[in-house]
Amino acid sequence: MTTHVRSLDHGIQTTNEWLRDVAAALGTDDRHYAYRALRAHLHVLRDRLAVDEAAQLAAQLPNLLRGIYYEGWNPSSTPLNIHHERDFVARVAAEGQFAGTTEAGAAMRAVAAVLRQRISDGELRDVTAALPAELAGAAGG
Repeated sequence: MTTHVRSLDHGIQTTNEWLRDVAAALGTDDRHYAYRALRAHLHVLRDRLAVDEAAQLAAQLPNLLRGIYYEGWNPSSTPLNIHHERDFVARVAAEGQFAGTTEAGAAMRAVAAVLRQRISDGELRDVTAALPAELAGAAGG
């Protein structure tokens, strides 16, 4: 599908590449499942970051993913008080409607691997530095 608007078509193409990468990291061809994983992980990560850092991370996302990232965001209630990986994974499980923390943990690792591939090293360092050490892996660090 093309819109014949170059920036929109590029955003759709790039988002599809992200979904393909997440699906591959999850060992599936199910793009909807990959979308759930990516969306859930990005939302929980966004909510854990301070507003400025969340916006800097968003700037590295394709246009379409940036809209998904900001969907439902309430910046006045961030950052959330998440200091332990188990709490982060539990939030990913709830946001992504996963069967439990084992499935959510696998989704989290897959998305973190894609973030490492697609986000600049400098931004990953910034996001990782903004998180408690136990959550560094959530950012791809």
